[in-house]
Amino acid sequence: MSRRTRHGLLLCGALGALGLLGAVAFCVPQRLAVSDTAPAAATARPPTPGPGQFANPVIDRDFPDPDVLRVGDTYYAYATNAGGKNVQVARSRDLVRWEALPDALPALPTWSRPGRTWAPEVAAAAGAYVLYFAARHEASGRQCVGAATSPAPQGPFRPVGEEPLICQLDQGGSIDASAFADEDGSRYVLWKNDGNCCGLPTWISIQAASEDGLRLEGAPVQLIRGDQPWEGSLVEAPTLWKRGGRYYLFYSANRYGGAGYAVGYAVADSPLGPFRKAPGPLLATSTSRGPVVGPGGQDVVEAKNGSTWLLYHAWAPKTPRYRGLSVDELAWEGERPVVRGSTGVPVEAPHG
Repeated sequence: MSRRTRHGLLLCGALGALGLLGAVAFCVPQRLAVSDTAPAAATARPPTPGPGQFANPVIDRDFPDPDVLRVGDTYYAYATNAGGKNVQVARSRDLVRWEALPDALPALPTWSRPGRTWAPEVAAAAGAYVLYFAARHEASGRQCVGAATSPAPQGPFRPVGEEPLICQLDQGGSIDASAFADEDGSRYVLWKNDGNCCGLPTWISIQAASEDGLRLEGAPVQLIRGDQPWEGSLVEAPTLWKRGGRYYLFYSANRYGGAGYAVGYAVADSPLGPFRKAPGPLLATSTSRGPVVGPGGQDVVEAKNGSTWLLYHAWAPKTPRYRGLSVDELAWEGERPVVRGSTGVPVEAPHG
């Protein structure tokens, strides 16, 4: 049985217990495997009545592990391979209506092989754009992190180097890279060692990076690992965000193929930690607001008007074969982040 089929069966059982599946027919394994052959065109659901209001998902097809980048008045969203593309990319002016663009990474690096290009991250660096991505390492079969560059945020990106940027083969491999640039110009790359692939501990780590984002400097620092009941056996998908002089590490935890998958956060006074976790998840499976099923792979973006928004994938609750893109406002109650406008609840889209 494949890894994806096993996760599909777990999700089926969890959703059935929650009453989120519409028919028993959806509980056959071949229907629950995540599709990598979804239509290439992004489908944005029409907004609900009222100016600037909408309902999730805003991309209703397989668009997992989203990353979002704002360039001027335009947003770019990137996602794990699907629909015949190594790195999906879509463009929007309001985070609600999305236009699908060509493959952001049409050619993979020589050290990799196709089929498992996961969790892309794009950041502006040294007058260009750098793409971090996980791909299968040809020599070992593990996942490793590579880098690519482009003069334009939509690509096409060209791989850099003959070897991966991060490849912890003795720790199960490396995935889920993300970038962070501090106000003093310091740059960092965060990632997760893929220990859960093979019974090893899983950590989110951080390491300083060069100005162009293409070289790691110094030594890596381990930030957090799974140590709370809701996190299951792993933490992954780091997103580092700074607000009011404090550093917020958003992350996903638990098995991505189940309803237990959720988004949490931890707080520190330095990007290198130590981080103190919130006592429970920030965003989790819910039947009261949506529903939303297995949310994760999150990213945060600031709109031009200063509001902050959380983008994440979640399973389609009636036909859990793919993870669509949802967006909710990330509000702040003092120093505490809160998610407003959960799936299905109209909220005001960011204008300008």
